Amino acid sequence: MRISSIPQIYRHLNRWYEIVAVLIKYELAAWIGRLGPDFAKDILKTPSKTAIARHRWETRLRMALSELGPTFIKLGQILSTRPDLVGVTLAEELQSLQADAPADPSTAVRKLVEAELGRKIEEVFDAFEDAAMASASIGQVHRAVLKTGEKVVVKVLHADIERKFSVDLDILAGLAQLAEMIPEFQPYRPRTLVGEFQRALRRELDFARELRNLQQFIHDFRGSPIVRFPQPYPELSTRRVLTMELLEGRSLLDLSHSPGADYDLDEIARRGATVCLEMIFSNGFYHADPHPSNILVMPDGVIGMLDCGMVGRLDEQLQDDFCELLLALGETDAEYLTTLILRIGKSPGNLDRASLSLDVTDFLAHYASQPIEHFDLSGALKEMTEIIRRYHIMLPARIAMLLKALITLEGTAQLASPRFSLVEMMRPYRKKMLWRRMSPKRRLKKFRRFIAEMEHLIEYIPRGVIEIFEQVQSGKFDVHLDHRGLEPSVNRLVYGLVTSSMLLSSALLLCFKVLPIPYFPDISSVGLIGGTIGLAMGYRLHRAINKSGHLGRPKRD
Repeated sequence: MRISSIPQIYRHLNRWYEIVAVLIKYELAAWIGRLGPDFAKDILKTPSKTAIARHRWETRLRMALSELGPTFIKLGQILSTRPDLVGVTLAEELQSLQADAPADPSTAVRKLVEAELGRKIEEVFDAFEDAAMASASIGQVHRAVLKTGEKVVVKVLHADIERKFSVDLDILAGLAQLAEMIPEFQPYRPRTLVGEFQRALRRELDFARELRNLQQFIHDFRGSPIVRFPQPYPELSTRRVLTMELLEGRSLLDLSHSPGADYDLDEIARRGATVCLEMIFSNGFYHADPHPSNILVMPDGVIGMLDCGMVGRLDEQLQDDFCELLLALGETDAEYLTTLILRIGKSPGNLDRASLSLDVTDFLAHYASQPIEHFDLSGALKEMTEIIRRYHIMLPARIAMLLKALITLEGTAQLASPRFSLVEMMRPYRKKMLWRRMSPKRRLKKFRRFIAEMEHLIEYIPRGVIEIFEQVQSGKFDVHLDHRGLEPSVNRLVYGLVTSSMLLSSALLLCFKVLPIPYFPDISSVGLIGGTIGLAMGYRLHRAINKSGHLGRPKRD
């Protein structure tokens, strides 16, 4: 950890102590679970009084994050969208993290709303319920009625939540620096993950972003008879307060458990999937968490989409890459799918491409035999993600979020209609994307972009060449060589020279009988000691070379 991190550790010492204490408790429970007697496994318990040691490690991690509070719960929810980094099993476990939190007192809520809107609550609302209808880690929601009679919900940021998150984010940055030093954690890129989490969390703390997301969705689906988004009220919204229309209906989660006779769940599943696929493949702007609790079924069968804070965006290049990915999956082209994975993701330098291609071939062979109406898309995406993680290939965050959204979408739709097939629903969109990609308009657009880049390159090359010649003529042109991995070889070379010098000098001392040993006049004491040391050094050098490789031939595993 850098020295610059020490002041923030001191500032947040109490919180550091809480975090470390929780982590030690769960790690100690894991140790007891592996090595301790059976009766000792019930000693350490969670706040809900369940024995920690009797759970698998993924569950223990989820419990630890839950106990650490809202910031770490959010961290777990963000990690659940990155199965390519943490693995499918852990990602699925983290999906069950609940972000419920105690609601703030009504006095604090009223004070914040009035401060943000600049008016008394009675001047803005005809009625405002003090009891929160829901409370999560970031904010809570209250029912209200405007002076004009419209029913609305008011989403309010928790008091002091920004300061708490700031402290925890500071600590997470320090923990990430520590994790980077541990080889076992390096493949997970802790600092990159924490940076991604910080950006995602700051977006969720700004309700103005959610307001813009709602406005974008309403614009994209204007006139649609099958979906509705809550209408926001910009004049009654700020960064900490969001006022929007109250949509009334039953959540898909509730409906799947106790369906009513008036609802056609098969049609509801198709409508919800149509809306989400239209977002992804037509608009490039989609709801990234189509969870059953975020989907409302209104009395007229219209789908209501809630909680639009987490969204994803796809530019043309990502849409093209994803379309190619689906085509390679559909055509079971293992070589092309391997090339796409390496092109889209960031692969390590020591990647074994042959093994990756073999695993992709086996993966495609398994799913190629499934009929299209029974194709398990979420299972295929999960297995492909697990292959990517196994080879330490890091996908772009937007692609990982899209894969997670599709997996969630299929699970949500099948919760309402077990016979639902997302692959069958995607077939027309795949053709549509292919035609759009090959359209003359898009080809012309790409050609214009290529010409602009070539013009820039042609303008830059002569100037760059002239600058190089000017530096050469003035004697300022330097070539810097970075010898990577050369230090151990140089160290061994120096060590070998010192060893040979020690042995040679000891041999000369022995020959000339310098400082002979008493009672052994033919043996030099200094030469004997030096020779012993030289032999020990030579043996150590031999072992070091033998561990890394046999002279010029690399050691095989």
